[in-house]
Amino acid sequence: MTASASQLLAILLGALVGGGLFVLVMGVRGLEPGPQRTGPGPLERLARDFWSLRGLAAVLAGLAALAVTRWLVAGVGIALLAFTWRGLGGAASERRATTRLEALATWTESLRDTIAGAVGLEQAIPSSLRVAAPSLREPLSRLVDRMHTRMPLPEALLMFADDLDDPAADLIIAALIINARLRGPGLRDLLGSLAASVREELDMRRKVTAERKSTRRSVQIVVAVSVGLAVVLAIIDHSFLTPYDGLLGQVVLTVVGAIYAAGILWLRKLARFETPERLLGGPVGTALGGAG
Repeated sequence: MTASASQLLAILLGALVGGGLFVLVMGVRGLEPGPQRTGPGPLERLARDFWSLRGLAAVLAGLAALAVTRWLVAGVGIALLAFTWRGLGGAASERRATTRLEALATWTESLRDTIAGAVGLEQAIPSSLRVAAPSLREPLSRLVDRMHTRMPLPEALLMFADDLDDPAADLIIAALIINARLRGPGLRDLLGSLAASVREELDMRRKVTAERKSTRRSVQIVVAVSVGLAVVLAIIDHSFLTPYDGLLGQVVLTVVGAIYAAGILWLRKLARFETPERLLGGPVGTALGGAG
């Protein structure tokens, strides 16, 4: 057995032992169940994005890298990088969250203005569907459909909160549920205050996003230059990168790619806003949904 094969075997055995210990610890400690999601799961979203123009472009980029470098690891790595390039640094998720917040504030203001005309919630909610933003139209349509089937308004609103799955939306919907049960005054002023609070949070997120933009751009430049340099070297002088042709070289290249991936995931984690726990996702939601 050669030295390189012995080293590769030692690396594989170490990875197996480490993975076994991790699985053992997780089996002993257990995992806390995550919050229930009503929308598509991560695997469903991944499959949907893969069968798209972005997925096709990623596959073509990976095949091109494989043909140029003759490294399987490089082909897979370039394909994954191309597939996730749009979301590099977490900008895409921030844009989606900002769009949802803006749509929620606009919908709340529309509902407030409609209620100001002495219209009840049963009439104001279907009317607000015409001016709802695309990100709210589908869950709002399901709410209107439930109302048309004579489902009690508090229960329909609670299901609407689960469809949105947003802590900011829970505050607004909780106010609507309480008003639907008690029919008290002051809902218009309360909706106005909640809409203003959402607008303030939206402004704060936009300022933070603008400050992070230069950092994301720097990360993209560093990744593009590093990957581009390796590809250019593989084209111009592949002999300089010959040590990566063997099995041990591919393992080393995998480790380097994993370090890059860990850095990108860390950046995405730093860019993610810490959202509070949902108000209607716990005992409060159960109490409101079961109250008579």
